[in-house]
Amino acid sequence: MSRDVAAAWDVELSDGAYHIEFEHGTTTGKRVIYINGKEIMRRDWMFKLVGKETFTVGVLETKATINVEAVSGFAYEYSLNINGKNYKTFMDNRSKISKTWTLKLDGMDYRIVLEKDTMDVWCNGDRMETTGEFADDGTETHFDVANHSCCVKAFSSGHKRSGIIHLLLVDGQRVPEFMQ
Repeated sequence: MSRDVAAAWDVELSDGAYHIEFEHGTTTGKRVIYINGKEIMRRDWMFKLVGKETFTVGVLETKATINVEAVSGFAYEYSLNINGKNYKTFMDNRSKISKTWTLKLDGMDYRIVLEKDTMDVWCNGDRMETTGEFADDGTETHFDVANHSCCVKAFSSGHKRSGIIHLLLVDGQRVPEFMQ
């Protein structure tokens, strides 16, 4: 069965990457929300075609709202708010407060996220048990993934504008940062 998706967004959270799709039937009044292909909400035969749909995303149940507004006639505009911020602002803020690395270990894919404000480390949606320690040039946060030794090193860039640099080492090898 094909879907009539009116809007879609990709949202990167600490506990995972989520693809949100919104289906809006302007003749039937249907509204359907999918997250990573799974239907999470359906409303049929709604007479009011504009309005808001609020739902949660991910393990941490991050609040999200899709706004449906009439532009002209039967044309509609769709926007996504996450934790009360519009999509662009939220994603820009996420890129400032988190670092993401993707890698393959022993044939398995892993997504590791560092929340810079709390120094929490997430791997494939699970918060990791970590051990932090001070080093000569900054801090090190140690944890294990699939029997591999991992370490997030944080140290000063030496430049006020660049601030703190965060690197991920797995078994002593640097992992490049994931770029969105």
